[in-house]
Amino acid sequence: MLGIFNKELVNAPKELNSPPAAAAHPHNRVVGKPKQVVPEECLKRFLSTHPNAFSLSFANNAATLAFDPPPTPYPNHRLFSGVDDIYCTFLGNLNNLSSLNKQYGLSKCGNEAMFVIEAYRTLRDRGPYPAHQVLKGLEGSFGFVLYDTKAKTVFISLSADGGVKLYWGIGTDGSVMISDNLDLIKASCAKSFAPFPTGCMYHSEGGLMSFEHPTNKLKAMPRVDSEGFMCGSNFKVDVYSKTKSMPRVGSEANWADNWGQQA
Repeated sequence: MLGIFNKELVNAPKELNSPPAAAAHPHNRVVGKPKQVVPEECLKRFLSTHPNAFSLSFANNAATLAFDPPPTPYPNHRLFSGVDDIYCTFLGNLNNLSSLNKQYGLSKCGNEAMFVIEAYRTLRDRGPYPAHQVLKGLEGSFGFVLYDTKAKTVFISLSADGGVKLYWGIGTDGSVMISDNLDLIKASCAKSFAPFPTGCMYHSEGGLMSFEHPTNKLKAMPRVDSEGFMCGSNFKVDVYSKTKSMPRVGSEANWADNWGQQA
């Protein structure tokens, strides 16, 4: 899967951006390295190398989602669903999907991507629980990218167990890219990328935070690659730094409004 979001839509943590390696160390310039490409070129490569893949672009290309259906049988789900202008790509499995569907009043036949959309709509429209509480109730290995075309918001999350991997970075044009394909991210983001942190969630109105430890801030840990260049940052829970207390979300409140900036 591949998601591309312009910088007005997704404001990635500044620590994800790294100075160009050649500019930082001109004497280390390596001849013959692949040229960094624009995100649109990465999208073309993705579609050309996955014959059954498709893509959707929204709002004058402010957001693009691309998805490659998996072969069958496949050990982990790769799902794409769209309901009421909300689109979700889901990777992995939820072990407690049946009980979650029952809790949210969904069909027993509903898949993980459909559940994520419904859970998001519940949080967005009624806000009965904090978002981190909902995510902590998901059992299994998962990663998802959701785009709400009406609200123009992006919601991303990755399970804490590391069973699914996602990578995000800042492309040549400043747009934010996220994918499970590391090569695609490297091609457009050069050194400005990192693994998406496990046990965390990102919302375009609230930023990045840990749903495992919602009262702790996240700390950016600079990454250095094998060539000695800065390469984005990992984000780790800072056990010594607390956020302000999180208020209960009333039924009339918008859940994003009660989600403070974390990183």
